[in-house]
Amino acid sequence: MSNDSRRTQRRNVHEPVMVVDTMSEQIIGRLGNISESGMLLVANAPLVEDALYQLRFEIADPAGRAVAIDVGAHLIWLGSANTPGQSWAGLRFLTIEERQLAVLRQWIARPEARG
Repeated sequence: MSNDSRRTQRRNVHEPVMVVDTMSEQIIGRLGNISESGMLLVANAPLVEDALYQLRFEIADPAGRAVAIDVGAHLIWLGSANTPGQSWAGLRFLTIEERQLAVLRQWIARPEARG
């Protein structure tokens, strides 16, 4: 993964992609945008700044099959959202399996992701 996460291609996620904390198996929010090195989470659960999380979300591979993506992530920052009970959370990926990273890169690069 790139050390300069702001220079990696990002995908704004318009469809609902739920994010699960694998330690509690609870949905903690949805993807706002994502790159191969991190994500913006629209959180609906309380999170702790500077904490480490094990997260999972599902995206479609080129054949349309759901692929679970498991990441270890560091919560870099938290901000208030306009919707009560929600917050914005910036997370940097620390771990991701190479095969899952390849699927994620393809998903981010798809033409429909640029809209």
